[in-house]
Amino acid sequence: MLTYETWKQPTLDFEVDPVYKGALHVLKWAYNHYGESVVYACSFGIEGIVLIDLISKVQPLATIVFLDTGVHFKETYEIIEKVKDTYPGLNILMKTPSLTIKEQADVYGDKLWEKHPNMCCQIRKLDPLKETLSKGNAWISGLRREQSSTRADVEFINKDDKFQSVKICPLIHWTWKEIWRYAHKHNLSYNPLHDQGYPSIGCFHCTAPAIDMNDLRSGRWKGKGKTECGLH
Repeated sequence: MLTYETWKQPTLDFEVDPVYKGALHVLKWAYNHYGESVVYACSFGIEGIVLIDLISKVQPLATIVFLDTGVHFKETYEIIEKVKDTYPGLNILMKTPSLTIKEQADVYGDKLWEKHPNMCCQIRKLDPLKETLSKGNAWISGLRREQSSTRADVEFINKDDKFQSVKICPLIHWTWKEIWRYAHKHNLSYNPLHDQGYPSIGCFHCTAPAIDMNDLRSGRWKGKGKTECGLH
């Protein structure tokens, strides 16, 4: 089995089909290779909704992990409930940090996301995901090369030094238009904030409508010199 310790870039011998852009092939490879140990860490944005639908075609009993920081938009929690109803076989886990928002404020001061956003992301996202991934060998992510320059070199299968795991990215070749075309074609429910100028949706303190639709992450951590939470 391909693990972090035995890493060697795998050869995926297939043609990238024009409809799914290789996503179904990679998902089948992932679940055949890792079985039940592979998890999908999902933020339940539109890429996540599309990827969940694709995963359900390959492994309808898959494990989906949501990093529940405690400060997500109510619309995000609502779409999670809709997904649970639509795909009752999926095992959707709400992974919470070791500290509540109040406990975090008691230890580090109020509104840590404003004063030290990287530390806040570490406590509320990175540490919980690290704990989750310590129980398996691989995880699935919805990264797309088109999303930002920092993601332009993502491969289908990646060695993840941050979490000492293998990161699988089935959607790397999908465009924003293709994501939405798939969602509408299959009548998928999605977070209504997308229709209000939020292409990328995270915690409500650190997410605003995009200021540049050519940069889908331009509404994240505005004024903080930060565009990634650190997961990638």
